[in-house]
Amino acid sequence: MNARRTASGGAGEAERHGGRRRWRPLIALAALAPVPAALLTAALTATLLAPVDVRGGNADDTGAAGRPHARPRTVAPAAAAAPERCDDGTEAAASLRPSDEAGEAVERIRERGHLVVGVDQNNYLWGYRNPHTGSIDGFDIDLVKAVGRDLLGTDPKIVYRTIPTDQRIPAIRDRQVDMVVRTMTINCERRTEVAFSTAYFTAGQQILAPRSADVTGHDGSLKGLRTCSAKGSTAAAAMEREDFGSSQLLVPNQLDCLVRLQLGEVDAVVTDSALAAGLAAQDPTVELVGEPFTTEPYGIAMNLADEDLVRRVNKVLDDFRSGGDDSAWRASYDRWLADVMPDRTPEPPIPQYRD
Repeated sequence: MNARRTASGGAGEAERHGGRRRWRPLIALAALAPVPAALLTAALTATLLAPVDVRGGNADDTGAAGRPHARPRTVAPAAAAAPERCDDGTEAAASLRPSDEAGEAVERIRERGHLVVGVDQNNYLWGYRNPHTGSIDGFDIDLVKAVGRDLLGTDPKIVYRTIPTDQRIPAIRDRQVDMVVRTMTINCERRTEVAFSTAYFTAGQQILAPRSADVTGHDGSLKGLRTCSAKGSTAAAAMEREDFGSSQLLVPNQLDCLVRLQLGEVDAVVTDSALAAGLAAQDPTVELVGEPFTTEPYGIAMNLADEDLVRRVNKVLDDFRSGGDDSAWRASYDRWLADVMPDRTPEPPIPQYRD
């Protein structure tokens, strides 16, 4: 058995189900205890914008020991929607061509001596706090470390600032962070406020619901129900545009939605399929239903003025994707996401440029 798939060292408690072990991660906060939802939500978001000073390292330094084997689930691939085009005629995911030159923004980070990055600590498998080590791990964090090594050397000092979904753009514009690496969808509206790298992953909005529910997807089965999405997310915007006959609850982070679903305060969660797969991996009573109804390219977000940093990050992403089956991108995918996503031999998005 592949060591990545063993249950030893998993971050959760083992339960017997038909002779098989099922691991329920502790970070899921299975909120079935009689605790007020407001307190649970506050507990999840109490450390927002709190800096965590850690050292970046190689991709195999952290994570696997604190990550349980996740039962594979059926998650439909992202819908083949037409790429969004912006007013300048380019596709939303088009960025600046890569360069390894060090301009004003890169030098500013080097003179400071550390990289400040906005991340999530509640997004299982993407950016989550490892209950065994206390470190923040996941696919997004592997990207952060790759950028840190390129800018600052083999042992980079990285300060992680955990921020809620709706504070990602303000944190970049106010220069609280150098960049945000937090499953952030690239779209034309956001491109007017922040600069994006090329896309490093593609997902799509999907419905997460209890296995016992009659919800079948983004259709009439949502009529009269209450859905949950993160405030400021593309899921929240999509549900405002669509008329499914449901009402919407907005919370700071996707994990808050899982807690509300476990408490019975909402009937379904609407979020990116990749994030929903991480939520489903934490709670065996829920599943993804239907198919994605949008296309969501994830990018690293930076300040509009920091063009040299955008180009430098795009060079890092080029290196991260290169190598095919032996690429750092594939190694990170296999480590964090292969157990919960349907495509076990994925390809990273092809980079697009507008200059």
